[in-house]
Amino acid sequence: METGKNIEPAVGKLGVLLVGLGAVSTTFVAGVEAVKRGLAKPIGSITQMGTIRLGKRTEKRTPLIKDFVPLADLHDIEFLAWDIFEENAYEAALNAGVVDKELLQAIREPLEEIRPLPAVFDRNYVKRLDGPNVKKGANKKELADQLIEDIQRFKEKKNIERLVMIWCGSTEIFLEHTDVHQDVAAFEQGMLDNDPGIAPSMLYAYAACKLGIPYANGAPNLSADFPAMVALSKEYSAPISG
Repeated sequence: METGKNIEPAVGKLGVLLVGLGAVSTTFVAGVEAVKRGLAKPIGSITQMGTIRLGKRTEKRTPLIKDFVPLADLHDIEFLAWDIFEENAYEAALNAGVVDKELLQAIREPLEEIRPLPAVFDRNYVKRLDGPNVKKGANKKELADQLIEDIQRFKEKKNIERLVMIWCGSTEIFLEHTDVHQDVAAFEQGMLDNDPGIAPSMLYAYAACKLGIPYANGAPNLSADFPAMVALSKEYSAPISG
């Protein structure tokens, strides 16, 4: 009989890699920073306020999830972002207009420290956007390698123990599975050949999987839901979702 796996304690810093520094990402970052400073409560956060029931209802054993499962403390979270625009998180949050300006002013300093790195972007996949903060490379494999280098530098600079990547960018055009998505060898050759079936979001998912980093797709892109990426996910023990 298979037994449960041992979950290691959440020791050290957790790096959260955000693809896109727009309304979704900046609201998330602002919320974390506000909670860390006692300026707000984590309303709606399952990890911070959610509970889990143990045993029967009559036992009334409902500890907080964060006290039951080894999760990172909010003070141990570091953020890295990529975006096609150069504005820092504070400026981007102001432009998004989601978070109250007074609250943003109170957490301005940590938000200003988050400056997006140049993003992998191709307007063929997101028709209505364009920006100057974009990576350049001879092919898509080079761009994916640049993402891997970004992550490795961030991990070393901030002394990060664990990482997770979240796609928070705009929705890409609809793509269907082709031969390039069927196995890892075909996908990697497709990157070298600049295959049009490989969208920017897939390069982020590829970089994450190659480094053993969990990847969550926050938009209806064909980002990681295909055989080649599933194979990479299993090979490098990098969960994919979304």
